[in-house]
Amino acid sequence: MRILTVHGYMGSAENAAYEALHALGVDTVSPQLDYDSDTPENILEYLRKVLDENPCDMIVGTSLGGFYALALAIERDMPVMTANPCLMPFLHLPRLGYKGDIGGFMRIFPIFSQVDRNKVYAVIGGKDEIIDAHDFTMNIISRYDIVPDGLHSGRTLNLEYYFRKELERGSYI
Repeated sequence: MRILTVHGYMGSAENAAYEALHALGVDTVSPQLDYDSDTPENILEYLRKVLDENPCDMIVGTSLGGFYALALAIERDMPVMTANPCLMPFLHLPRLGYKGDIGGFMRIFPIFSQVDRNKVYAVIGGKDEIIDAHDFTMNIISRYDIVPDGLHSGRTLNLEYYFRKELERGSYI
Protein backbone atom coordinates (compact mmCIF):
# COMPACT_ATOMS: atom_id res chain seq x y z
CA MET A 1 0.00 0.00 0.00
CA ARG A 2 1.18 3.50 -0.80
CA ILE A 3 -0.26 6.73 0.62
CA LEU A 4 0.21 10.32 -0.49
CA THR A 5 0.54 12.57 2.57
CA VAL A 6 -0.09 16.31 2.41
CA HIS A 7 1.22 18.38 5.30
CA GLY A 8 -0.34 21.50 6.80
CA TYR A 9 0.40 25.19 6.54
CA MET A 10 3.95 25.97 7.71
CA GLY A 11 4.33 22.23 8.26
CA SER A 12 6.79 19.57 7.22
CA ALA A 13 6.60 16.67 4.81
CA GLU A 14 7.81 14.50 7.70
CA ASN A 15 5.07 15.51 10.14
CA ALA A 16 3.17 13.44 12.71
CA ALA A 17 0.93 11.79 10.08
CA TYR A 18 3.95 10.81 8.02
CA GLU A 19 5.65 9.37 11.12
CA ALA A 20 2.52 7.46 12.15
CA LEU A 21 2.20 5.91 8.69
CA HIS A 22 5.88 4.93 8.68
CA ALA A 23 5.45 3.32 12.10
CA LEU A 24 2.65 1.27 10.54
CA GLY A 25 4.96 0.18 7.71
CA VAL A 26 3.13 2.16 5.03
CA ASP A 27 5.01 3.35 1.95
CA THR A 28 4.43 7.11 1.73
CA VAL A 29 4.92 9.86 -0.80
CA SER A 30 5.23 13.15 1.06
CA PRO A 31 6.18 16.29 -0.88
CA GLN A 32 7.35 19.42 0.92
CA LEU A 33 5.06 22.32 0.03
CA ASP A 34 5.41 26.07 0.43
CA TYR A 35 1.83 27.27 0.57
CA ASP A 36 2.83 30.95 0.67
CA SER A 37 4.74 30.88 -2.61
CA ASP A 38 2.02 29.63 -4.97
CA THR A 39 -1.72 29.75 -5.60
CA PRO A 40 -4.05 27.09 -4.24
CA GLU A 41 -4.90 26.02 -7.80
CA ASN A 42 -1.21 25.57 -8.67
CA ILE A 43 -0.57 23.58 -5.50
CA LEU A 44 -3.52 21.32 -6.31
CA GLU A 45 -2.19 20.87 -9.85
CA TYR A 46 1.26 20.01 -8.48
CA LEU A 47 -0.28 17.41 -6.14
CA ARG A 48 -2.17 15.91 -9.09
CA LYS A 49 1.17 15.46 -10.89
CA VAL A 50 2.75 13.92 -7.79
CA LEU A 51 -0.14 11.47 -7.61
CA ASP A 52 0.10 10.70 -11.35
CA GLU A 53 3.82 9.98 -11.03
CA ASN A 54 3.43 8.04 -7.77
CA PRO A 55 0.20 6.04 -7.86
CA CYS A 56 -1.26 5.74 -4.37
CA ASP A 57 -4.10 3.84 -2.75
CA MET A 58 -5.12 6.60 -0.36
CA ILE A 59 -4.45 10.21 0.55
CA VAL A 60 -3.77 11.58 4.05
CA GLY A 61 -3.91 15.28 4.84
CA THR A 62 -3.14 17.25 7.96
CA SER A 63 -4.76 20.65 8.59
CA LEU A 64 -4.50 22.62 5.32
CA GLY A 65 -3.24 19.42 3.75
CA GLY A 66 -6.66 17.97 4.59
CA PHE A 67 -8.23 20.53 2.26
CA TYR A 68 -6.05 19.43 -0.65
CA ALA A 69 -6.29 15.74 0.27
CA LEU A 70 -10.09 15.85 0.28
CA ALA A 71 -10.25 17.75 -3.03
CA LEU A 72 -7.89 15.22 -4.66
CA ALA A 73 -9.71 12.25 -3.17
CA ILE A 74 -13.02 13.52 -4.55
CA GLU A 75 -11.48 14.08 -8.00
CA ARG A 76 -9.85 10.64 -8.03
CA ASP A 77 -12.58 8.75 -6.16
CA MET A 78 -10.07 7.65 -3.51
CA PRO A 79 -10.27 7.11 0.24
CA VAL A 80 -8.85 9.86 2.41
CA MET A 81 -7.85 10.21 6.06
CA THR A 82 -7.37 13.61 7.65
CA ALA A 83 -6.11 15.01 10.93
CA ASN A 84 -7.70 18.29 12.07
CA PRO A 85 -8.60 19.15 8.49
CA CYS A 86 -8.80 22.83 7.58
CA LEU A 87 -11.63 22.54 5.10
CA MET A 88 -12.35 26.28 5.10
CA PRO A 89 -8.86 27.79 4.70
CA PHE A 90 -10.35 31.03 3.42
CA LEU A 91 -11.63 31.49 6.98
CA HIS A 92 -8.66 30.21 9.01
CA LEU A 93 -5.50 31.10 7.09
CA PRO A 94 -5.85 34.90 7.33
CA ARG A 95 -5.89 34.46 11.13
CA LEU A 96 -2.50 32.73 10.84
CA GLY A 97 -0.89 35.48 8.79
CA TYR A 98 -1.48 34.04 5.31
CA LYS A 99 -1.09 36.82 2.75
CA GLY A 100 -1.94 34.85 -0.37
CA ASP A 101 -5.11 34.97 -2.43
CA ILE A 102 -7.84 33.16 -0.52
CA GLY A 103 -10.00 33.26 -3.64
CA GLY A 104 -8.25 30.15 -4.92
CA PHE A 105 -9.51 28.18 -1.94
CA MET A 106 -13.01 29.45 -2.58
CA ARG A 107 -12.81 28.31 -6.20
CA ILE A 108 -11.77 24.78 -5.13
CA PHE A 109 -14.21 24.57 -2.19
CA PRO A 110 -17.37 23.70 -4.25
CA ILE A 111 -15.93 20.24 -5.04
CA PHE A 112 -16.68 19.31 -1.42
CA SER A 113 -20.37 19.11 -2.36
CA GLN A 114 -19.44 15.93 -4.26
CA VAL A 115 -17.86 14.15 -1.29
CA ASP A 116 -18.55 10.46 -0.77
CA ARG A 117 -19.00 10.64 3.01
CA ASN A 118 -18.04 6.99 3.41
CA LYS A 119 -14.58 7.45 1.86
CA VAL A 120 -13.47 10.13 4.32
CA TYR A 121 -12.17 9.69 7.86
CA ALA A 122 -10.98 12.38 10.26
CA VAL A 123 -9.17 12.51 13.57
CA ILE A 124 -10.18 15.70 15.35
CA GLY A 125 -8.62 17.30 18.39
CA GLY A 126 -11.32 18.16 20.92
CA LYS A 127 -9.26 21.16 22.04
CA ASP A 128 -7.98 22.25 18.63
CA GLU A 129 -6.80 25.81 19.21
CA ILE A 130 -6.47 26.65 15.48
CA ILE A 131 -9.50 25.26 13.66
CA ASP A 132 -12.82 26.23 15.20
CA ALA A 133 -15.03 24.85 12.43
CA HIS A 134 -14.82 21.09 12.87
CA ASP A 135 -18.61 21.02 13.09
CA PHE A 136 -18.54 21.60 9.32
CA THR A 137 -16.18 18.64 8.89
CA MET A 138 -18.37 16.39 11.02
CA ASN A 139 -21.41 17.35 8.93
CA ILE A 140 -19.93 16.43 5.56
CA ILE A 141 -18.28 13.14 6.53
CA SER A 142 -19.62 10.09 8.30
CA ARG A 143 -16.53 8.68 10.08
CA TYR A 144 -14.44 10.56 12.58
CA ASP A 145 -12.91 10.22 15.99
CA ILE A 146 -12.59 13.07 18.44
CA VAL A 147 -9.56 13.01 20.72
CA PRO A 148 -10.92 14.85 23.79
CA ASP A 149 -7.64 16.46 24.88
CA GLY A 150 -6.15 16.66 21.38
CA LEU A 151 -4.85 19.99 20.15
CA HIS A 152 -4.19 21.05 16.55
CA SER A 153 -0.80 19.39 16.38
CA GLY A 154 -0.98 15.85 15.09
CA ARG A 155 1.50 14.88 17.80
CA THR A 156 -1.33 15.30 20.35
CA LEU A 157 -3.70 12.94 18.50
CA ASN A 158 -2.09 9.46 18.69
CA LEU A 159 -2.40 9.20 14.91
CA GLU A 160 -0.72 5.80 14.76
CA TYR A 161 -3.58 4.30 16.81
CA TYR A 162 -6.38 5.99 14.85
CA PHE A 163 -4.83 5.46 11.42
CA ARG A 164 -4.23 1.77 12.21
CA LYS A 165 -7.86 1.38 13.24
CA GLU A 166 -9.11 3.02 10.05
CA LEU A 167 -6.71 1.18 7.76
CA GLU A 168 -7.70 -2.15 9.32
CA ARG A 169 -11.38 -1.26 9.05
CA GLY A 170 -10.89 -0.69 5.33
CA SER A 171 -8.69 -3.80 5.05
CA TYR A 172 -5.78 -1.77 3.71
CA ILE A 173 -3.20 -3.34 6.03
